[in-house]
Amino acid sequence: MPPRARSAWLRTLGLLVLILAAATAAGLLVGQLFPVLAATALGVVAWHYWRLRKVLTRLTARQRLAPSNGKGVWNELDRLLYRSQAEMRGRKRRLMEMLRAYRAAATALPDAIVVVERNSQRIQWFNESGTRLLGLRYPDDIGTSLVQRLQPLPLAHWMAAGRNAEALETMSPLNPAITLSLRLIPYSENLWLLVARDVSRLLQLEQMRRDFVANVSHELRTPLTVIHGYLDMLDPEEQPDWAPMLAEMQRQSQRMTQLVEDLLTLSRLESQDRLQSEEVVSMASMLNTLRREALALSQGRHDIEVDDAVDLDLYGSGKELHSAFSNLVSNAVRYTPAGGRIQIALRADDHGGAVLQVADSGYGIPANHLPRITERFYRVSTSRSRESGGTGLGLAIVKHVLNLHEAILEIASEVGRGSVFSCRFGPSHVRRRDDAADPARDDRTTSTC
Repeated sequence: MPPRARSAWLRTLGLLVLILAAATAAGLLVGQLFPVLAATALGVVAWHYWRLRKVLTRLTARQRLAPSNGKGVWNELDRLLYRSQAEMRGRKRRLMEMLRAYRAAATALPDAIVVVERNSQRIQWFNESGTRLLGLRYPDDIGTSLVQRLQPLPLAHWMAAGRNAEALETMSPLNPAITLSLRLIPYSENLWLLVARDVSRLLQLEQMRRDFVANVSHELRTPLTVIHGYLDMLDPEEQPDWAPMLAEMQRQSQRMTQLVEDLLTLSRLESQDRLQSEEVVSMASMLNTLRREALALSQGRHDIEVDDAVDLDLYGSGKELHSAFSNLVSNAVRYTPAGGRIQIALRADDHGGAVLQVADSGYGIPANHLPRITERFYRVSTSRSRESGGTGLGLAIVKHVLNLHEAILEIASEVGRGSVFSCRFGPSHVRRRDDAADPARDDRTTSTC
């Protein structure tokens, strides 16, 4: 107990003892001890109840009441209550100021912010951008179902995924020309935060970049064809001194042509959201083709093995899959020193899918480069890539092709011991060669590559 409170308590007890002693003396003088003590005790109790009523009045009063003067326990209690109320009002004022600041910040955000109750999916609050981007109206839409209010947006199944829901791109319910990116953020047990961002400008810029790359790459074809034609007309035997220069010019023009073709392929893949059509891709023919290409590129400098131990084919685009697998094989040949081993294998996984692996005993890739290895023009070693003739787009093409086939690319590598590139396909894209034709896929034809 603090010294001031202890002093007030002792002072009150001392006063009570003095009052009872005086009442005892007065009772003895008049010969009525017990009646006088009883009347005095009732008076003391009444006084304490009166002070207790003042405490209750202070606790229930909305206005701030100044504490009474005095040094007794009730005066100390009044002072402590007054201080506690002042501190509470100060905390409440600071919390209100913080709440107003946070709400003003949320209101000023260009993204739409909607607070949604988790179980009922009813709207609890939204900022001004929620009106501009989603068409929500205050206060009419407070308490309404978000899914019903934003129809026809496909939100029911998306919100059912909860914290596992990925970002959803959809058109705005107010303007179909505006594309929104929706994210669902669970920030408490009972509330979710829906964030809607206008990504129309970003998508336009991305489309402009794709169009620019595609147009420039297409326009480069004609001058490169002319250059190739003139270089083929020049005979190194007529001008022996020019032979090294002509060979280098031909090599660089071929590299430029391959770069243009890869850019066009990548632009075409990026413009597709899904495969235009699917077919049964014969993996036996595919693996034979990859083996011939690897042998032609290696020219006997590597030991090349092909393992086709499972009778599996794939559903997809034969042209796109060949492009992806061919890039992996050509990279393995380019980045494996002479005398190294390259293995191309098709295997089944434990979940009913299939895995095509391209393993080599080459230089390997440092671990810090693996997260960015599939970015366009990203190179682990610039000098080695130029010597090998790579364009820096091969793995980017592989990644986009696999995305279209709902497959993933797994990379395991160790410097000095080689790399393993695994293309993992799900069960929906795998077909056993000895199975009868699936009635659901009658419209597909077989690709032999």
